[in-house]
Amino acid sequence: MPKPTTKSQLLAEIQKERDAPEEFLSTLSPEQMTQPGMLGEWSVKDVLAHLFEWEQMVLNWHAAGLRGQGPPIPADGFNWGQLPQLNQRIYEKHRDRALQDILKQFKATHRKMQKTLEGLSEKDLFTPGRYAWTKKLTLAAYITSCTSSHFRWARAGIRKGLKAKSS
Repeated sequence: MPKPTTKSQLLAEIQKERDAPEEFLSTLSPEQMTQPGMLGEWSVKDVLAHLFEWEQMVLNWHAAGLRGQGPPIPADGFNWGQLPQLNQRIYEKHRDRALQDILKQFKATHRKMQKTLEGLSEKDLFTPGRYAWTKKLTLAAYITSCTSSHFRWARAGIRKGLKAKSS
């Protein structure tokens, strides 16, 4: 999939990839959404928590950068080589939360992402190194990896898990 090069392309790609799981998720029962083993040990609910945590992380990185701070990326106490451990921490943080709470936060975080993106300029999104914390990358690259690319990964993993459970 080509990388978005304009704000409108970025917004459209995020919405397209967000709408696909929304439609798909609407066909699942609460039991299917909370059943472990859809993606490794994770349930669909756990995957949704994972997605909104990563959306929230990129929003927090951006907010910290606007305050002139260098945010810990990907998270405090973790480096990019420790993503499995970070993802496990996210899983443990949310695994006992109610499905309705997860769904509510999943939607709220997405609305916050949309509002943030609407307030950014093309220059803010697509200028490499525009923010010190993005180094040589663009803000759009971070956003894409924490939204549309992540949504595609989740949808494929959930579908594969559901198929394996039904066979």
